[in-house]
Amino acid sequence: MTQKMSALALLVAVSLSGCAAQQVATPAPAVQKTVTAPEKTSVLKRELADGLYEMVLNQKGDALFVASSEGFKDVQGGVVYKLDPATLKTIGRSHTDLKNFAMAIAPDGQTVYVTNSLDGGISAISTADGKVKKRLMFTERNKEGFPFGAREILLHDGSLFVGGVGDPGVIWVIDAETLKLKKTIKNAGQWVTGLLWSEQTDRLYAANGGGEILVINPHTNKIETRWKPLGSKPALLLNLAEDKATGRLFVTDNSKAKTTLVLNIRTGEVIKKLDVGDSLAVKFNARRNELYITQRESGKLLSLDATTYAVKQSWDLPPNPNSLLLSADGQTLYVTVKQAFNKDHSTNGPDSVVRISLN
Repeated sequence: MTQKMSALALLVAVSLSGCAAQQVATPAPAVQKTVTAPEKTSVLKRELADGLYEMVLNQKGDALFVASSEGFKDVQGGVVYKLDPATLKTIGRSHTDLKNFAMAIAPDGQTVYVTNSLDGGISAISTADGKVKKRLMFTERNKEGFPFGAREILLHDGSLFVGGVGDPGVIWVIDAETLKLKKTIKNAGQWVTGLLWSEQTDRLYAANGGGEILVINPHTNKIETRWKPLGSKPALLLNLAEDKATGRLFVTDNSKAKTTLVLNIRTGEVIKKLDVGDSLAVKFNARRNELYITQRESGKLLSLDATTYAVKQSWDLPPNPNSLLLSADGQTLYVTVKQAFNKDHSTNGPDSVVRISLN
């Protein structure tokens, strides 16, 4: 194992999975439901490929795009898979020379944007033919000379916001049409992880590995406020979700505080600390008033009542449920389920995509 590969694999584990230390994988059994309330759901699972991370649905709802880094051992490049959202069958694929992680999609559905974390860049890919249309590589490097990892990507008002995993990290602001760098928001704390834009406050929220939430004005691209909801306690804040009606901001921590925080999105005040255990991805479903949380260590997906925070339902999705995507109508949930890395950064099998019908 080369020093470069080891460093890059560690970067992926920390900046995209939210958990640097992982257990050795065991063979994954069939998906089972553990029902703690009288809920009816239908679960479909498909083993797809190595290195699955984030997903997006197109606006018509007839194509699910899944970013894949493929393998990290002796494998060059990645793939963006195009799946039928109902059956999870492959209806297209784009083979790329760089590995793919986080995703966003243009309002017209003609372009998907993916981060290429290991190489420190982003790519714009045509949804019509799967070709890479444009690419931007960032120049920032860490002390060892490796690129800052381009983690989350957010599309808002014609601009792409990309979190840079560095110490201190940055947030790149890119013109979505030309893929030209417009601005670099510096001093964004250790490892910029999650990104969210709120229509209610017209502000961008960024989580980082130093336990901070940054409140950013997207018109000036300046950090206006820094919140540290857990104070001096160690926290590696990761992913964000919002309840627009109540002004709540949900923030997960998978590796240090191992919790989900409920904050006032306008003041940063801690409303509640959800003691559900390690928390990775988070989605809020306004249609059903539910909160979904993946738990990488326990291999579970939780559904919580968003008012009482009681666990309504739990799904066993071993070994490591990762990213979440919610359909526009709030009735279908998609999950990527990852295999753990072995010591040589191989895995014992392909990662999976799970479709859960919430009706």
